[in-house]
Amino acid sequence: MHIITEFPYETSHEDVRIPLPDGTRLYARVWRPLTDEPVPALLEYLPYRLGDGTAPRDRQRHPWYAGHGYASVRVDIRGHGNSEGLPGDPYDATELEDGVAVIHWLARQEWCSGRVGMFGISWGGFTSLRIAALAPEPLKAIVTVCSTDDRYDNDVHYMGGSVLAVDMHAWAATLLALTARPPDPAHVGEEWKEMWVERLEAVTPFVHTWLAHQTRDAYWKHGSVREDYGAIKAKVLAVGGWHDPYRDSVLRLVEHLDPRQVRGLIGPWSHQYPDRGLPPGPAIGFLQETLRWWDQHLKNTDTGVMREPLLRSWISGSHPPATAYETLPGRWVGDASRPPENVAPVSYALQGGERIVASPQQTGVDAGRFMPCGGDADLPPDQRDEDARSVSFEFPVAGEPIEILGRPRVRLRVRMDAPRGQVIARLCDVAPDGSSTLVTRGALNLSARHGSERADDWIPGATEDIAFDLNGIGHTFPPGHRIRLAVSSAYWPWIWPQAGSAGFVLDAAGGFVELPVRRHTEDPGITFGEPEQSEPLGVVHPVTLDERRPERLVVRDVAKGEWRTEVVPRHGGTRVHPDGLEITEDALETYTVQERDPLSARTRSDWTIRLHRPEMSWDVRIETRSEIAADAHDFITSDEVVCKDGDEIVFHRTWEKRVPRTAG
Repeated sequence: MHIITEFPYETSHEDVRIPLPDGTRLYARVWRPLTDEPVPALLEYLPYRLGDGTAPRDRQRHPWYAGHGYASVRVDIRGHGNSEGLPGDPYDATELEDGVAVIHWLARQEWCSGRVGMFGISWGGFTSLRIAALAPEPLKAIVTVCSTDDRYDNDVHYMGGSVLAVDMHAWAATLLALTARPPDPAHVGEEWKEMWVERLEAVTPFVHTWLAHQTRDAYWKHGSVREDYGAIKAKVLAVGGWHDPYRDSVLRLVEHLDPRQVRGLIGPWSHQYPDRGLPPGPAIGFLQETLRWWDQHLKNTDTGVMREPLLRSWISGSHPPATAYETLPGRWVGDASRPPENVAPVSYALQGGERIVASPQQTGVDAGRFMPCGGDADLPPDQRDEDARSVSFEFPVAGEPIEILGRPRVRLRVRMDAPRGQVIARLCDVAPDGSSTLVTRGALNLSARHGSERADDWIPGATEDIAFDLNGIGHTFPPGHRIRLAVSSAYWPWIWPQAGSAGFVLDAAGGFVELPVRRHTEDPGITFGEPEQSEPLGVVHPVTLDERRPERLVVRDVAKGEWRTEVVPRHGGTRVHPDGLEITEDALETYTVQERDPLSARTRSDWTIRLHRPEMSWDVRIETRSEIAADAHDFITSDEVVCKDGDEIVFHRTWEKRVPRTAG
């Protein structure tokens, strides 16, 4: 990482309040170049608290953009951080309307040229896409990183129509804790407590809403830009990583948007900006790459970005299984169209007769983290144990390497004796020593086999052909290796088990896996600069003698046949900001299931957050507990929030709710 201290422009920054049409004011921080000439504005708009939550990350990039001639603006959405108003549902109409108002406000400022760009990762990337679909006139270009065009099937809620136990639960629990944090009195003054209590009264667990919509209905279609790609008028740079769950959105965006307005970039990365240097790498000079995008579309400078291939992709070389990689082997390729002209589907027929697929419920314990963020235990370990719990088909690689780029597809002939069930397919790279590296995977809730907008029970005893896509990937299978397709009926804790499903019979006749095989091309000479950022914020992490929990711990109770997976979503501990703010976080997620009982599945998440300003005697604490269980008919949720100002409990509420299992 190259830290930049000298820029083409000197800069300044200030905190401002941006007024909305209804009188609500949003808290914002503006970094600007010191120049008399109006400059374009760049907006990052999300709820993660610019005063503390994203402050270290903001410092890496906003001053960098300002130093290169842009007004770079970070805004907290309504009801979060030090912004006024009440929190709403993620990506609701109010949030998007507020974002449009912010864009128009920026364009009107005397220091702004009237041209605005928008960028962000994850939530910030989502809002960039959705606001672009509303087409405010000043918004000319966006950079959307690790985001989705499909809120239903390519987010943290559902996968192939099945409830994502791992992140439906984890993200709802995380948002409950994060949304319960108070404004900072150092920025809002003595009104902080009144604002806090008013916000807390408006808080409700998001999992209630997410579980209430188990098919692709109007709730999920709202704001999913896949419903109308043509609504987007801004230029779109879509960025993802093969180890991020949202990478398929990049493939769809470059396929469905006008080639004159979009470029795609997919690297080996996890759910992180590509310049951060977190595993897996290699990292790239991403800020420089985005500067080319902004200069082209906001300053009308020909930087050559629109002469780049429509999609630049990293194709990983074969690698042994591991839970983290500093750098993956591989190479960059470029394709001028989507689907690429030099990628063709190649089918591999399944061999053998009927096979019973009745996976134990702990199948999936080696799935890795749903949303890897660069941790030591993020990625799937050796898949041999998972393969043994599945039914597998193998295809030897002989002669030339097989290079794939895109979404593999499976077709399976299934007979099932229960009305509900699910199929999970994993594609693995098996080395001569027998080690099995997970390449990609997909899932289908069999009630969604005729479309995710409906839930159709299986006729017990019936046989049907089903087909579904696996997640996109770029990978090379070398000669001497085997391509393994592993099929299971369970995948905990990613997929919530279906009640009453004892598996199914898989008839190999008529079944196949279709791989998007890419013809090997010469090195196109795609290169990127060294990663660089502006000076870090200077956050201090006090030394502690406490032993850190493992990031991912699997415990098996042999006598009970029970498996417990414990996940630490963040490393926890205390960090001290330069302005004296101390933040302490601790969180633990627990996923439990018994080997032969799909109704035994349980999730629990516990969060503790402390915000402390010693010089102001300000000391608040948030404690949350979130749990999900299920019986044959309902999901059963339980949530609790306790908030304290010193020793005073200012808010305590519990929610108990049953949600019918209409499809999940």
